[in-house]
Amino acid sequence: MRQSRRHLLQLFALNPLLAVPSARAGYNIWNNEFTFTRDEIQAAVLTRFPVTARYAQVMSIRLANPVVSMDAANNRLRTRLDARVENPMLGAPIDGRLSVTNGLRYDAARRAVLLDRPGVEAVDVPGLSPIYAQQLNSAASVLASEVLRDYAVHTFKPEELAVGGRRVEPTDITVEAEGLKVALAFR
Repeated sequence: MRQSRRHLLQLFALNPLLAVPSARAGYNIWNNEFTFTRDEIQAAVLTRFPVTARYAQVMSIRLANPVVSMDAANNRLRTRLDARVENPMLGAPIDGRLSVTNGLRYDAARRAVLLDRPGVEAVDVPGLSPIYAQQLNSAASVLASEVLRDYAVHTFKPEELAVGGRRVEPTDITVEAEGLKVALAFR
């Protein structure tokens, strides 16, 4: 019993991330996982916005104020964005919302958890004619792909990928109700 307790204390001394409370990202020694809270993912996504893109020299779309939520049932992140569409044919700018879903993947070369396979789930722009709504949906899909594909929501520091002097490699990424769980395997 004393030897087990001493071994645990040595692990904590070797890697201070093991003692990080679950309220923020950290390594969980008991199940060999790294976790991130929804708030940490939200903060990472916030740094990417606002963004504005122009399409066909006619339409301008500004995306801002992302709100991230977890879609555990589909293992995806959802991001709701405020959208402002400007087009000379529309007259005044039109405001609405865009909802995008993203998968997640680990990129070993970048040591990062990346957003993957973004897809526009819904475009809600009240008062926009169906013809413009279809164009906006197409433009929004391109913009979401440009802005969110391969965007890093966390880049691991070298010390986060070492436990007790051994290297670990992220494997499965699971979206949970309150955050992300990244399984780690010893190499």
